[in-house]
Amino acid sequence: MSSGTVPIAAESLPAVPLTLEGASVLHQMMRIRWAAWKAEPADRRASIVAEAARELAAMEENPSGQSGLFSLLGHKGDLMLIHFRPSFEDLNEVEFRLARLALFDYLEPTSSYVSVVELGLYDSTAKIYKSLADRGIAPHTPEWKAEIEETLVRQRAAMRPRLFPETPKTRYACFYPMDRKRGEDKNWYQLPMAERRRQMEEHGLIGRRYAGDVRQIITGSIGFDDWEWGVDLFSDDALVFKKLIYEMRFDQVSAVYALFGSFYLGVRRPAAELDKLLAV
Repeated sequence: MSSGTVPIAAESLPAVPLTLEGASVLHQMMRIRWAAWKAEPADRRASIVAEAARELAAMEENPSGQSGLFSLLGHKGDLMLIHFRPSFEDLNEVEFRLARLALFDYLEPTSSYVSVVELGLYDSTAKIYKSLADRGIAPHTPEWKAEIEETLVRQRAAMRPRLFPETPKTRYACFYPMDRKRGEDKNWYQLPMAERRRQMEEHGLIGRRYAGDVRQIITGSIGFDDWEWGVDLFSDDALVFKKLIYEMRFDQVSAVYALFGSFYLGVRRPAAELDKLLAV
């Protein structure tokens, strides 16, 4: 600290942790209109499937962001499409490309979810906020913003593979949205940042123990959809989802502050198998 510098009090620092954003993500859940589909002649069905399979195969290998098709278990739908793309404009193009396929005349949307890959930076936030505060740099000033952006630029470069992931080609996918409680009794957003950081570190330790068995992708959806975050889990063993989520329920951040939406469990179906999936 230079002579004469007055440090900024901790309670005056922003409560919002820094985040990095990457790929835009769209989940589409759909139900097959089986009666209408079965009513089509076999040659017409074959033509429709071939067209859709070509489009989906191209999306599976799209170098700028992949799509994955999953067959859903349960009553919430028959199919789930997960799309990772560089921007929301790209996602919008994906939606319309698919909607123009003849197959989509036989699909009924049951749900969808829009979000963006998000990496929380609690540790980096604590360090840079303290450094800026110790030097007397006030929050939201031009100097503050410049140093924050410099930190984020470095972090984006280092984390790019995590920010723009390829769709894992595992056998199973589990997706669910979630919130942090913000009610009268328990409110995550009124906890001091240091306490939120501690709880999230504890929460993350559990996930890291499963790193070899499951791939987890967290997406932020505040301002984009009805929940605050979306969680995608990918694995070749569906039982890992149960074990991981169950164990996480016992840590403080989940046991006290978490709310969960509907869970979707899907089996991966490559585009090349679309004819088998829609066989009648």
